[in-house]
Amino acid sequence: MAKPTKNYVCQSCGAVATKWSGKCDSCNEWNTLSEEVVQAAVPKGMGTKKGRSLELVDLSGQSHERLPRLVTGIAEFDRVTGGGVVPGSALLIGGDPGIGKSTLLLQVVCALSKKNARCVYVSGEEAVDQVRLRADRLGLANSPVELASATNVRDIVATMEDGGRHIDLLVVDSIQTVYVDNVDSAPGTVTQVRTSAQEIIRVAKKRNIIVLFVGHVTKDGQIAGPRVLEHLVDTVLYFEGDRSHQFRILRAVKNRFGPTDEIGVFEMANEGLVEVANPSALFLSQRQPGVTGSVVLAALEGTRPVLVEVQALVSVSPLGTPRRAVIGYDSGRLSMVLAVLETRVGLQFSGCDVYLNIAGGIRINEPAADLAVAAALISALNNVAAPADAVFFGEIGLAGEIRQVPQPDVRLKESSKLGFGKATIPRRKVAKEGKKPDPLVVSELAHLQDLADLLRDEGGPRRAIA
Repeated sequence: MAKPTKNYVCQSCGAVATKWSGKCDSCNEWNTLSEEVVQAAVPKGMGTKKGRSLELVDLSGQSHERLPRLVTGIAEFDRVTGGGVVPGSALLIGGDPGIGKSTLLLQVVCALSKKNARCVYVSGEEAVDQVRLRADRLGLANSPVELASATNVRDIVATMEDGGRHIDLLVVDSIQTVYVDNVDSAPGTVTQVRTSAQEIIRVAKKRNIIVLFVGHVTKDGQIAGPRVLEHLVDTVLYFEGDRSHQFRILRAVKNRFGPTDEIGVFEMANEGLVEVANPSALFLSQRQPGVTGSVVLAALEGTRPVLVEVQALVSVSPLGTPRRAVIGYDSGRLSMVLAVLETRVGLQFSGCDVYLNIAGGIRINEPAADLAVAAALISALNNVAAPADAVFFGEIGLAGEIRQVPQPDVRLKESSKLGFGKATIPRRKVAKEGKKPDPLVVSELAHLQDLADLLRDEGGPRRAIA
């Protein structure tokens, strides 16, 4: 038989090279190539067994068995997963160290175990006693969850295929700590992560077991390991938040059984993660009306409208290259908004330091935040406070035009429910007859110059941020 060969696999992107080099040619990352042994191919003449013909069925056919979703009872988690977890599905949850991934999954398995579902929690990072200590701190010590501390995939698969009582849900914490013993590479490498996940998911699909993987993240915030890991699973969840804030955001970036970009909001408390039913009121609870550079954005995360405060601070820069500091918003998009304001409206930011913050620790990715960001920048530059009872949303184009965004009625309804009386939005098409009137006084704008004029006319008193 041919001897095994050695390849060098990038631990960042999974690219394979035949020889070692300091930089990966695919992702340009340094010192990420790791040596891994590749099993030799089957010699010619020994792999002559033919495959079997597949059984083809109609698209309109009925499945033999339709298993209902398992609803955890944690409303924010169920919202993100699309109404509960689907039997036979694989979910991957990633997040920064210490953000609360293990705490969240422990609460999920304890909630399901109380509904007569058999839940198994396998930890490769902690001993059983450490998991028990966390459960005791969260008040979940009496939950009928079965624990194990293991890292060998062969043992985990044997437990899943045990002929005893059927397992409904399995947690693997984390996928970077488990290994397949016949693969000659260290746990956490690209080959081990891919092979371990494939083997566990294969058995889970076969026996309709829900698998929840915990995944480590890189310094860039992406889930560590090969990208194929995110393709293997059915749902990818990111647990976001700043550890200096008590808020945590659970976001679905991939979901085969529900909507994507849906978020669930939690608050970290002594008793664990507590659901936040009305995140808009919580994000705006510490807002100070009448402060320059502060406006309210009516954002849309998945199907949920969320109102957040956008804060901007503009000051004269003593440096040759002014600072641009951003928290919770895309820095490239901020540069675009600043360029459009300078070119199309005539405002000067080139000699100023600009600081932008989305208050509350949440990150906003949708283009509808452009108008609120522009309003906060204009308010901070002119030192005139925006109306305290107004919300803003709209996308900005490079010509200075304000473009429409999805579901404006949902945003306006949420703003009215929280007591806001005004809204500044993009100009809409001709209204249809019989349409319900807007719950707020709406100002429809077509260009950024209209926004600058509106803030100058309706702006509040001059007040600097203390």
